Amino acid sequence: MSAQPRQQHISWLRLLLAAFTLAGPGVVSSQPAMNAIQTAAPSVVPMSIHDRYGRSAWECPRGYRQLAEACVAIKVPANAYLNTLGDGWDCNRGYLKIGERCTSVKVPGNAHLDGQPVGAGWECNRGYREVNGACIPILVPANAYAVDSTFGRGWECNRGYRLDGKGCAAVTVPANGFLQRAGDDWDCDRGFRKLADACVPVEVPANAYLDWRGNGWKCERGFRQQNSSCEPLVVPASAYIGYSGNDWNCVDGFRKQGEACIPR
Repeated sequence: MSAQPRQQHISWLRLLLAAFTLAGPGVVSSQPAMNAIQTAAPSVVPMSIHDRYGRSAWECPRGYRQLAEACVAIKVPANAYLNTLGDGWDCNRGYLKIGERCTSVKVPGNAHLDGQPVGAGWECNRGYREVNGACIPILVPANAYAVDSTFGRGWECNRGYRLDGKGCAAVTVPANGFLQRAGDDWDCDRGFRKLADACVPVEVPANAYLDWRGNGWKCERGFRQQNSSCEPLVVPASAYIGYSGNDWNCVDGFRKQGEACIPR
């Protein structure tokens, strides 16, 4: 290659390098500018900044909310703070939102803040109930205890006692009986049944067994109940004992008529 073409080639390389050098700052600074358009809080966002579904491709930063095509600052009143999303505000504990401000909750005696954003903002302490904006003591009778409830009596009877008027009466458990899970009534042990205020034995006849409840009985398979006894089940020709074990069914091609199976 002659000296002249080589020099021309070097000159072109220098020109290209110079062009990239001059263009570099513009390329670098254009990317932040685009990001600022898409993520900052512009007063008016260009209408062209939308996604393929036609929705705005920008969002307001924390502490601002979108109003048409602009972001406006959220005005947080006294005794309030920005919510988790940053697009609204909530009142501090001990204050309730009333319109566009936070009003102090006035807690009466024997009460405490409940931390709820709605309602009165307070609730009575355990052992007290609300009456006309005040907390008055709940009169708990003997053999009872106070409960955390804003309605009802405000107390429950101890286990082994039942409600009796305005007090609690002891539950009398008879022999062969036990307290139910709730503790305010009784039931009989397995093999016994209730009769008035006592538990009497379940009389299981021959060819029978206690049922799953334990306070009654059922006939064994192949027997049928007749009053207080179990009689053998008479299965006619062309029949078989059914699923329950206490009745019979006709085989296919036969139907039941009285106590027999006849062809269809």
